[in-house]
Amino acid sequence: MLLANIFFEEQDGRLIWHAMPLLLGALCVLAIAYRYYSAFLAAKVAALDDSRLTPAYRFRDGHNYDPTNKWVLFGHHFAAISGAGPLIGPVLAIQYGYMPGLLWLVIGVCLAGAVQDMLVLAASVRRDGKSLAEIARTELGRPAAIIVSAAILFIVVIALAGLGFVVVKALGGDEVRLAEGTRVILPGETSVEKVSAHGSEQKAVYRFPENCQVYYAPSTPPTLRSEEFLIETPGNSSLITDETSAIDLPAGSLELVPGSSWGTFTIACTIPIGLVMGWYITKVRKGGGIAAASAFGVVAVLAAVIVGNWIPGSVLEPFFLLTKNQTIIALASYGFIASVLPVWLLLCPRDYLSSFLKIGTIALLVVGVMVANPRLQCPPLNQQFLHGGPTFKGDIFPFVFICIMCGSISGFHSLVASGTTPKMVQKESHIRTIGYGAMLMEGLVGIVALIAAAALGPRLYYDINTSLPEAPKYQKDLDELYTSLPHLPAGQRDLAQVQTMVGGEALRGRTGGAVTLAVGMAQIFTDALDWTRLPVETIMKYWYHFAIMFEALFILTTIDAGTRIARFLLQEALGKVYPKFERTDWLPGALLATFVVTAGWALLIKTGSISTIWPMFGIANQLLAVMALALVTTLLVNSRRARYAPVTLLPMIFVTATTMTAGAQMVGIQFPSMIQAGQVWTGVLNIALTIFVIICVGLLLLLAISRWIGVLTGMIVPTRG
Repeated sequence: MLLANIFFEEQDGRLIWHAMPLLLGALCVLAIAYRYYSAFLAAKVAALDDSRLTPAYRFRDGHNYDPTNKWVLFGHHFAAISGAGPLIGPVLAIQYGYMPGLLWLVIGVCLAGAVQDMLVLAASVRRDGKSLAEIARTELGRPAAIIVSAAILFIVVIALAGLGFVVVKALGGDEVRLAEGTRVILPGETSVEKVSAHGSEQKAVYRFPENCQVYYAPSTPPTLRSEEFLIETPGNSSLITDETSAIDLPAGSLELVPGSSWGTFTIACTIPIGLVMGWYITKVRKGGGIAAASAFGVVAVLAAVIVGNWIPGSVLEPFFLLTKNQTIIALASYGFIASVLPVWLLLCPRDYLSSFLKIGTIALLVVGVMVANPRLQCPPLNQQFLHGGPTFKGDIFPFVFICIMCGSISGFHSLVASGTTPKMVQKESHIRTIGYGAMLMEGLVGIVALIAAAALGPRLYYDINTSLPEAPKYQKDLDELYTSLPHLPAGQRDLAQVQTMVGGEALRGRTGGAVTLAVGMAQIFTDALDWTRLPVETIMKYWYHFAIMFEALFILTTIDAGTRIARFLLQEALGKVYPKFERTDWLPGALLATFVVTAGWALLIKTGSISTIWPMFGIANQLLAVMALALVTTLLVNSRRARYAPVTLLPMIFVTATTMTAGAQMVGIQFPSMIQAGQVWTGVLNIALTIFVIICVGLLLLLAISRWIGVLTGMIVPTRG
């Protein structure tokens, strides 16, 4: 019986699994895949050979080409590929149930994602460390290189918008326009409190008490608001309560969602910390002092999390309490400046610091799951939202494969695997550990993120992940879901309790996944210390803000590096028209290209939502993986090893089918519905970007397939590997 309680519990005739056995099972599968499948890929498919001299030695310059210790390079590669995707995607996909996402993470990373990363890295090492576009030029000709370069540029911009949106939703405040006829039922003998009146129109702000029932639209079920909330009314009007304790809000009322001054302060502190580290290592110690700088960085970041507790309510709060638009401007300004600054000043030290936090926090989370062994309160398969719901629009097929991408397969990894990493590989045998092994680590990141979200109570999960404007649309479905789930033991935390425990942060309607994951991580870390019998819940607010900083630091690192990559690609394209643009050190060209790229992803953030931006990000990312797999398949065919092509061809076919289906549904259904709802510019832009990327991938596939047929039928003489 004791063993059964460790693995699962029975509630109301249903089994509720605990997290530890599923995590152990996933770890075993990942270990078996690395031991056997990656060995097969290394020996037969890639035919790795340590007698070959790698580009790191043949072109050694101490700058780009430099032989690097296997484990040091493993850390660099993992830090470069592991962004916010594996953290956010699994959290959003919980609406379909945790089992579809878990299966895709485990199977996808072993048979698709790690295969792509390892074989692209091997291909680049064999071709002098060349980029994906250059590999396309070598294997398929100049037209393929142009297609790949154009697709990468647009895909990077879309990806930066998806990642930036997550930061904006986690940190920035918002104003949600309420529908005319919104009614609030006050509980008991309570009343509303007038907080302030401000602005040229003398708008009034009211604080509503806990446990109000809100009818967001006529003839819809009420939403129970267990927490306090703020409503702004026009004209400084007074709210009138009738005999039933009901208040009808005047037309034009807004719900004010405050931002996170604590979180913004903590993340802002990481910028000067990175600058100090870069200045100390490069200018003071001339390349030395890494240990001292590392110790300073870790201690300073933890101190920033603790000090942030005193920002709310202080004189500094107005400087860090940002609205949505202010957060977008701040994020875009950071991306612009960071991508123009020298890499040694901010980009490199932040990457180095984030690698400590990534590996350390994931290891801590794995230990926390083992110790806390939380119940997976989310259903394994959520029948209520199989055809779409509050967090993600669209059917479970194909959108679960689009929602969860980076932890299973990620096209962006091919940019890293054909970028800096192949120029530093000491021996070809290291490709297995670095390419396949680092991707398995990213899969583990996605698995623990999924577990953290699945361990939340469903009501808490959907309170955070249902946007306020959509609450009336989904309230009936949510009520049916809560009724159908087993009655869990007492002591489950509701939104009001959690908001208090995380320092008074506003959590309702914080779509985007980052806040949900931070709450899940904080809850696991807190519960893991329950055996100490100490009042550990008092430190949950520190765990929460540490998790927010942990996520945002990943995203900011990706944003500054991604903006720089997109700037280089745009300068290269503009250089065909005006040659001076090709010089990356030409300041006017760098500033103009950076501005165009930054403005592009900032505009997508401002005009989009998580239900449109994240699917676009997923589609673009997966289509880049299709391109990478098609190029590796072409390489195998060209080098007379077509018998091994199924290891890349089969995952390519699967990812192509799911992603093209999702793209067609987004272009044919979801984006046109935005146009019909009045979001004409946003809908047209999303359609144009998605179609452009789909066309690029389609053209590359046609070129690749024609090459395969030509080689296999003898019409084209293949090259030798």
